[in-house]
Amino acid sequence: MKNFFTSMLGALVALVVFSGGAILLFIGLLGAIVSLSGDKKAPTIDRGSYLVFDLAANITDAPAQVDFSQFTGGHASTLQLRAVTRAIRAAKTDDRVAGILLKGALTPAGYGSGYAALKEVRNALLDFKASGKPVRAYLEAVTTKDYYLASVASDITLDPYGMIIMPGLASEPMFYTGAFEKFGIGVQVTRVGKYKSFVEPYTRKDMSPENREQTLKLLNDLWGSMLDDMAQGRSLNREKIQSVVDAEGIIRPEKAKAAKLVDRIAYRDEVIAELRTKTGPAANDKITFKQIEIAAYAKMTKDIAATSKKPATDEAKSAGTGRGKVAIIYAEGSIVDGNGERGEIGGVKFAREIRSLRQDDSVKAIVLRVNSPGGSASASENIAREVRLARKVKPVIISMGTYAASGGYWIAADGDRIFAEPTTITGSIGVFGLQFDVQKLANNVGLTFDSVKTGKYADAITITRPKTEDELAIFQNMVDWIYGEFVGKVATARKLKKEDVQEIAQGRVWSGAEAKKLGLVDELGGLEDAIQFAATKAGLAKNYRLIEYPQKKELAETIGELVERFNPDTQAQARGVIGQITARLQHDLATLKTFNDPQGIYARMPLELSLR
Repeated sequence: MKNFFTSMLGALVALVVFSGGAILLFIGLLGAIVSLSGDKKAPTIDRGSYLVFDLAANITDAPAQVDFSQFTGGHASTLQLRAVTRAIRAAKTDDRVAGILLKGALTPAGYGSGYAALKEVRNALLDFKASGKPVRAYLEAVTTKDYYLASVASDITLDPYGMIIMPGLASEPMFYTGAFEKFGIGVQVTRVGKYKSFVEPYTRKDMSPENREQTLKLLNDLWGSMLDDMAQGRSLNREKIQSVVDAEGIIRPEKAKAAKLVDRIAYRDEVIAELRTKTGPAANDKITFKQIEIAAYAKMTKDIAATSKKPATDEAKSAGTGRGKVAIIYAEGSIVDGNGERGEIGGVKFAREIRSLRQDDSVKAIVLRVNSPGGSASASENIAREVRLARKVKPVIISMGTYAASGGYWIAADGDRIFAEPTTITGSIGVFGLQFDVQKLANNVGLTFDSVKTGKYADAITITRPKTEDELAIFQNMVDWIYGEFVGKVATARKLKKEDVQEIAQGRVWSGAEAKKLGLVDELGGLEDAIQFAATKAGLAKNYRLIEYPQKKELAETIGELVERFNPDTQAQARGVIGQITARLQHDLATLKTFNDPQGIYARMPLELSLR
């Protein structure tokens, strides 16, 4: 049935792409397919089942606004962080769940599956393990992120032909300066902050000493935190793991077992046979074991939390029908002026969402979850303004995800309390302006430009020529002013001396652990910690409901996402060397598309930290 739905949907998408008149047919049949899928019997859990956590997904902060799992046999290619942690914590006290099996390898995309998010998942797994139920892991070809989660397990099995690709963390930015010079594209920069390195790919051919310094410090902080966690999970010291990483990089099964990174080496069928012996065979498939996928279980636990009069867990209680609401609003993506598109934080639209929550008397507290590298300075201030106004009437608590840097920090600074993970990337308090011109490129193909103007600076924003010194001075003055505003707002919000903020600003990125030492965040903790703090501060104890924003997409957006999802060209982009390079270029170009600040001033962290 799953293959039928997938094939049917692909065919309908083709009709939409190649025949505009087929759109009504597509919508009608899509509705019929969804209805048919909804008729399927809800999944059940046999006593003694294992919760199967297939890592082959992208773990995002915000909930998926389109549910594709009905077309994929229950497996979700995108998992929401809270859904994952909620499912794991519910399974801890569910006597039908005997244990957890981790398998597969993460497929990060966009701002998903970052180290801060994985820290929260790992903590949930540790909590589950503390209940006495086993966490098992079966690994094939996995990376550092996968092993970081798997290191929780009390039993780690590595396939005989598998490997752990764990050479340490690296950042490898791509530089466009040589290509711009070759094609005749000019770049002029105005910036404040010696560490504000976003512009370097367009002005240099290598990393500046300051950028190299801050990036190395950040990598060491993140890697050190992960080493400590992995060492504790495997009852090893961090030096032992580091020695294996440095000696091998790509760690084969025998070396991994000898170093105690894994417990044993076995094939998949051997692991399945053992689990079948422990749990009994699955009722609908005698060759496998009793199990339920985490996506299906997460949906069940959500339904239970929404309907049960006596939820089994504290987290389920908080999601039930209390007297007040705690609203979680997700700021995930680049910050842009206007309403923004898919995967962006539109300053106007997002500020409107916060304003709506401020004016809703049933919402007693707001948790702003930030997973953003920043972007437009004016859009960031639009959002920060609404945060300040909301804070006057109800608690606004900040939870930092993988990124809360530059503009991402700008919108977070005014919260009542800021939570971050040790591996959060934050700070980057700096501002820049980026001015391109195509004069040489145009001249090379015989194009020229002329102008008539009524004022000296009437054509200052043109891309047909480089900026004059006087024009650059205007842009620099604007950047200096915005930077002063940024520093001043941080000093006021965080109750720090302005000169102290100047010292730790300069566009420098910090880990969450370092940011706490510097006073940029208040506590180390995850989203659930922020939610509990918000509820307590609002006087709700455990008697509250959780609501999440942004809400579901409209039908037109849903269809657009379906078209992209089932486009074979889109699916094949990331495959192979050419696909990876293409994806990298597309990512960087897509970032440039978000540069729509009306003043051309941006608060954004380095373009590509490329942490892997």
